[in-house]
Amino acid sequence: MEFDKLQSNETKTRIIQESVPGKQITLAHIIANPDELLYRKLGLDPNVEYASKAIGIMTLCPSETAIIAADICMKASGARMGFVDRFSGTVIITGTVSEVEASLKAVMEFCTYTLRFTVCDITKT
Repeated sequence: MEFDKLQSNETKTRIIQESVPGKQITLAHIIANPDELLYRKLGLDPNVEYASKAIGIMTLCPSETAIIAADICMKASGARMGFVDRFSGTVIITGTVSEVEASLKAVMEFCTYTLRFTVCDITKT
């Protein structure tokens, strides 16, 4: 009962969250030698020849840039497309560590010098 009195007398604060899209790559990461379970959880096939080599993950804003990034990734090396989402700006690629790294670097270079994006560093685990 005491809690109800306190709650009814308090002024409630309303918080509005907005997403203000910039031109940026917010994540570029390479997972070398991922476990088979990670492939399965991501909806990727762990039984193909390039599985368990490397997974590359990128998030881009505006989210439609993921389409361009996916195209660059596939043209820059022998990396294969695992997933692309034009609504969230997520790109997942697979391949050897060197293929994934080459693809991510190509996207970073294009976005930096052609699209004038702010980009993060490529990280690796």
